[in-house]
Amino acid sequence: MGFPFIFKSILLGVGLAMDAFSVSCANGLREPHMRPGRMTAVAGVYAGFQYAMPMIGWFCVHQLVTYFTAFQKFIPWIALALLAYIGGKMLYEGLTGKAVEEEEEVSSGTLLMQGIATSIDALSTGFTISGYTALQACICCLIIAAVTQGICMAGLELGKKIGMKLSTKASVLGGVILLAIGTEIFVSGIL
Repeated sequence: MGFPFIFKSILLGVGLAMDAFSVSCANGLREPHMRPGRMTAVAGVYAGFQYAMPMIGWFCVHQLVTYFTAFQKFIPWIALALLAYIGGKMLYEGLTGKAVEEEEEVSSGTLLMQGIATSIDALSTGFTISGYTALQACICCLIIAAVTQGICMAGLELGKKIGMKLSTKASVLGGVILLAIGTEIFVSGIL
């Protein structure tokens, strides 16, 4: 486990964290007064899923290959459905004025759905690390999680700064971002 291993793991982390970064920006927009402890916890949810999903994928490659390949074709549909629901809700709230912009926190349920939706494609990473031992896979996934944590913290901070400036339009923009991410995951997964 030298530099090439660590470098590849960091690159995997950056690539896998981009959807979570975008969703973090949307959450920062929605919750512009988010405190640092909450930011760490929110980013930690995404990092946890980005750790778990490749490990599950690695396990599936080694134990449940036939079941996993049958499930893989549904990944884009699941991500689209989850993000379309969350983004549509945010968009609706922003357009109808039903959201209390500065005080409404992203709920735990919504955060879990976002975590699943933004990391479900990471299951496929299990195939790319299938040659690793269990320890190597675990270390690789820890690096991916650490990279995701940092990237999501930056996304939350960026979203908060933009959210303070956009105020009433933040929920609309956040909803549009989530719908766009869901569509992108769906289209790239289908093609």
